[in-house]
Amino acid sequence: MALLEVKDLEVYYGVIRALKGISFKVEKGEIVTLIGANGAGKTTTMQSIIGLIPSRGGSVVYNGNDITKTPCHKLVKLGMSQVPEGRRIFQELTVYENLMMGAYSIKKNNTFKEDIEDVYKRFPRLKERKNQIASTLSGGEQQMLAMGRALMSHPDILLLDEPSMGLSPLLVTEIFDIIKEINKQGTTILLVEQNANKALAIADRAYVLETGSIVLEGDAKELMNNDDIKKAYLGE
Repeated sequence: MALLEVKDLEVYYGVIRALKGISFKVEKGEIVTLIGANGAGKTTTMQSIIGLIPSRGGSVVYNGNDITKTPCHKLVKLGMSQVPEGRRIFQELTVYENLMMGAYSIKKNNTFKEDIEDVYKRFPRLKERKNQIASTLSGGEQQMLAMGRALMSHPDILLLDEPSMGLSPLLVTEIFDIIKEINKQGTTILLVEQNANKALAIADRAYVLETGSIVLEGDAKELMNNDDIKKAYLGE
């Protein structure tokens, strides 16, 4: 049984059919990426999975349970956490306070100190800036904070939406190295990413979205060598 399975998902914006019955799955322990051009439906897919955008058809099944109609705030307690496009950190709170917000759903808070130290080990710059107001962080540091905040809830699956957006090439490489490490330590990853090269390099499997439909799927490394993918998404 897949950890996450999307079945025939349809989403409309008014009369515009944004997702045209897409289906895909994420097995426990995998990194699965959705790639595609701007407007392909990647972020819409992610927001539909967590219930921020209602679907008109299809279903989302997580860990054997249908979560299609589950309010997004309840998904964190089920083991699902998201790092949204644009990071969406709490700008006026400190780094430490942002991380505290990530742990709000944990019933037993006696591991908080240990959890926050784990985040600081993974992101040393956050420890250096723990008392700094989040809005004053660099783009890369804000991305690290958004990821650290999401990890505070001990997710079984982490949904990452465009983690490389607006970052320098050096920081992009660092963020993707961190994503690989998070996965190695047992967290399943669903990655939405416009930087197809980076996404395919770390993913186990990939799905290619075009105008609301999945047009190709398969082993990520094989797709990297697909001539059509090279021309359309890899700049070759």
